[in-house]
Amino acid sequence: MHAKLEEEIRGELRRRFPDNMRLLRLKKVRLQVKDRLHGQGLRRAESELAR
Repeated sequence: MHAKLEEEIRGELRRRFPDNMRLLRLKKVRLQVKDRLHGQGLRRAESELAR
């Protein structure tokens, strides 16, 4: 999902007239996905330490 959002953002930036509102939405969603992925990694690491 994160890679797809990156691709969408790059595509929008390549347009002659990028849609700034779309870019903001894409970047916001990308950050949310990144935060979720990071949180999952932390939980996984904590569970490994608890063993």
